[in-house]
Amino acid sequence: MTVLIVSLGSAVSSASARPAAQPGAQPVVQPVAAAVAPEPYAPAGEQAQKPYMGWSSYSMQVYAPTEGGWITADQIKAQSDAMHEKLQPFGYEYINVDAGWNDGVDDYGRPTPSATLYPDGLQDVIDHVHANGQKFGLYSIPGISEELVEADLPVYDAPGCTTGELAVVPHQQADYWDIGLKMDFTNPCAQKYVDSIADLYASWGVDFLKFDSVTPGSGIGDLSLDARADVAAWSQALARHEIWFELSWALDIRYADYWKEHANGWRVDWDVECYCAGEALTVWSSIDRLFPRMAEWWRHGGPGGWNDLDSLDVGNGSMDGLTRDERRTAATLWAVSAAPFYIGNDMTRLDAYGLELLTNPEVIGVNQAGVPAQPVSTETNKQVWYSLNKDSSYTVALFNRGRTDADVEVSWADIGLDGDAKVRDLWARKDLGTFEGGFVAQDVPIHGARLIKVTPAKGSKITVNDDDLRVSYEGEWERNGNFEVPAVSQPLPVTVTDSSAGDPADEAADEAPEAAAGTRTTVLNDNDPGIVYTGSWNTSTGRTFGDYGDDVHYTESNDDAFEYTFVGTGIDYVTEKDSSQGDVDIYIDGELKETVDTSLEPGEDRQAQQVVYSISDLPSGSHTIRGVKKSGDYMLVDRLNVRQESLLDPDTAAFDKAPAAQADVAVELLRDAGELVGVSVDGAELDEGTAYGIDGNVVTIRKEYLATLPVGEAAIDFRFRGDHHDDVHHTSEDGAAVGLTFRGTGVEWVTALGPDQGEADVFVDGRLVERVDLSADTRRTAQPVFAATGLGDKEHTLRIEKVSGEVLRTDTFRYTVAKSR
Repeated sequence: MTVLIVSLGSAVSSASARPAAQPGAQPVVQPVAAAVAPEPYAPAGEQAQKPYMGWSSYSMQVYAPTEGGWITADQIKAQSDAMHEKLQPFGYEYINVDAGWNDGVDDYGRPTPSATLYPDGLQDVIDHVHANGQKFGLYSIPGISEELVEADLPVYDAPGCTTGELAVVPHQQADYWDIGLKMDFTNPCAQKYVDSIADLYASWGVDFLKFDSVTPGSGIGDLSLDARADVAAWSQALARHEIWFELSWALDIRYADYWKEHANGWRVDWDVECYCAGEALTVWSSIDRLFPRMAEWWRHGGPGGWNDLDSLDVGNGSMDGLTRDERRTAATLWAVSAAPFYIGNDMTRLDAYGLELLTNPEVIGVNQAGVPAQPVSTETNKQVWYSLNKDSSYTVALFNRGRTDADVEVSWADIGLDGDAKVRDLWARKDLGTFEGGFVAQDVPIHGARLIKVTPAKGSKITVNDDDLRVSYEGEWERNGNFEVPAVSQPLPVTVTDSSAGDPADEAADEAPEAAAGTRTTVLNDNDPGIVYTGSWNTSTGRTFGDYGDDVHYTESNDDAFEYTFVGTGIDYVTEKDSSQGDVDIYIDGELKETVDTSLEPGEDRQAQQVVYSISDLPSGSHTIRGVKKSGDYMLVDRLNVRQESLLDPDTAAFDKAPAAQADVAVELLRDAGELVGVSVDGAELDEGTAYGIDGNVVTIRKEYLATLPVGEAAIDFRFRGDHHDDVHHTSEDGAAVGLTFRGTGVEWVTALGPDQGEADVFVDGRLVERVDLSADTRRTAQPVFAATGLGDKEHTLRIEKVSGEVLRTDTFRYTVAKSR
C-alpha cells in the first residue's frame, strides 16, 4: 500500500525550542476548543503514585543524531543494557523513545515502526527492554494527517468508521508545527480511532506515551490551538491499559486542573536541550529558568500526576554542558521538585561523578517521596526551597543562583518549624548536628546547592499550610479566588522640612505616576530584588538616555524573561522604545495577555520610560507579571509601576521641624487595626507608645519622633498581616470538610474570621469535640480558633466540617511533635 503519513505516533520532534519540524517529521493533528470531550477516565494507576525514573532518547537525538536524525534499535538496546547494569538497582526503569520512531501506517491508519531504524522490528527492541526488567515508552502528538484523511481508511474494530471523517470541517491546524489536522471528537469514531492505536501499543507492550505539542501550552496560550479534547481521548484510551500518559511541553498553568485530571505528568517549561549538537546537551540558563516555573507549579504535583522538568542531563561532564556544581544543583532541583527523574545522557558513557549524582539513595528517596518543594522566597538568588514529609521531617534545598560564592541560610520559622532540629547533609550522607533557629550553608559555590534533612526535636511545633499535600478536602473547595488577604506593606511618604532654617525638602527626581482615587502607585526600579530575571540578563548604567534611576536591565536572547509577583490591582511595564528592540509577550497570572511592540522605525529617536503595557482593575490580591523576549536585538526593563488599594488615609504627610510648627501626624488605617503588625523606617522598628500610638483605627506618629528625621523625603512603612503564604482554601458547601492526619500530642487550627463566615464543627479522631464560630465584623487573618492538647503519641486526625455561613475558609494547622523519629 501507499505509505501514508499519520499524525498519531508521528516522527515529529519535541521541537519546543525551535519552530520547524525535524528531518523526517510526519504530519499530526490538534484538538478543538469547542469539542465535546469523552467522559473523564481516571489515568492514575499504581504506576503514577510516585515520579517515574528512567531515560529518554531525545537529548541524544539532538546531541549526536544518526543518519536520518533518529535513534536506532542498536542504540536503544545499548542504553537498556547500560541502565540494567548501572542504574536499574536504584529504581530507574523506563526506556522512552521520542519522536521519529514510525515511518507510515497500516491498513487501518495506525502507525507502523520504521523498518530502517528497527530492521528486526520494533517488537524486538521492546522485548529486549522488557527482558531487562524495564518499561518501554513511545511518542505521539495531537491530530491526524491530511494524507490519512484523504485515504479514508477503515478504523480498526469500528464498523462504519473511516479516517476520512475524523477531521474537523473546515480543516483546522492541530499542532504547534502545523503538521496535521484537528480531530473532531464530537464524532464517536474519533475516540474509536484513538482507542485502536492505544490498543495496538498495548499489544506491543508499550508502558508509556509522551504526548507532545499539547495546547494550551507549547508556545500557544490564546486557544487558537487547543488540544484538550485530544488529551481527554488519549487519557481514556491509555488508562484502560494503565499506560503512563505524559504531556509536553510548557503546559499552560491556567489549565492545571485539566492536566491533573487526564494525565500522569506534564512538562512545565521549554526543552532543556541547548541544541548545540556534539558540544553539549544543555546549558545553565536552561536549568536556571526552571526555578520560577516551579515556584508557580509546585503545588500541582502529587500522587497521580507530576511536574515534568524534562531530561536530567547530569551524567557525564564532557557532554552535559554544566559545571560539577551546576550538575548537582540540577539533580537537587529535580529531586526536591518530585519531578520525573529521567536522564538524557548516553548511559554507556556515564562518568563517576554522574553515577554518584544519579545513584545517591537518600537523594533518590527525596524524589520518590513525592512531595514537591516550595520556595520560601524567590526575591533573591540565594533561595531556600522546602517540603514537609509525612514523618514530620523537612527536606530543605539551599540554592545559590548568583555569580559569587555565598552563604545561604534557612530560618526554621520560614519553613513552619518552631523548635530545634537535627540536620543531615543528604549529598554527603552525614549528620551535621542539632541547630537552634535555623541553619547556614556556608560558601555555597556559584550555581551550587546544598540538600539537607531537618528533623524537629521533641516538643517542636509544625505549621501546615492549606495547600500542603497532607491536607485533604471533601466536597467542593477552591484556592484563593479573591477570598484571600495577602500580607502587604504600605509606606507613608513624609516630606520633612524645616521652615525655621529656610531649607525646604528637594522634590524627588523621579516622580511616581499619579494614581486613581483610593489607590496608590509604587515605582520599582529594574534592580529591585523582587524582580526575577531568567536567562542571560545584564545591567547598563549611565546611558544618559533618561532611564529611570539611570539604569536598565537588558537581554539579547529570545525567550529570556522577567517576572514580578506583586500585591495590588494593576501594573505597568515601562521600558524604552528603539529600532533595536522588538516584541515582548506579557503574561498576567500565567495568561498571555498581549504581545507588545517595543520597536521604532530605523531613524526614529529613542524613547525612554515608555509604558508599553498596562493593566488595571485586577482583583485586589497577589498577581504575577511575566515578560518574555520574542524578537529584536534587545529587550529592556526600566521600571514597573504597581497600583495598590490604599490602606492609609491620608496616604502622604508633611512635617515641619520648626519648633513652633511641629505637630503629630495622624493616619487612619483602612484595614482592621488588629492586622497591623509593625511600623518601621528603613527596616528599623518603631516603638509603639514612644514613636507612635494607636487609638482604634487611627495611628498617630509622635512629633517627637518625626523631629528626629532629616530634612527630605522619609517613608514610614506600615506592615499588615495576611493569610499564611497569602492563600486560603474556601468552600460554600455545607458539609464540606478539610482534614489533617498527624502524629503529635497537640493540634491547633488557625484560620480567618469574617462577616461572611458562620460555624464549623471540629472532629478529633472521628469524635465531635467543638463547634466554633468564625464570624466577625471585619475580615481578620491568622486567628487561632481551636486547640487540643494532651493527645497521645500516636497518629491522629483533625477534621473541620462547614455548618453555616456563606463561606468557610481554612488557612493553617499547627501540631506538636511528640519526639524525633
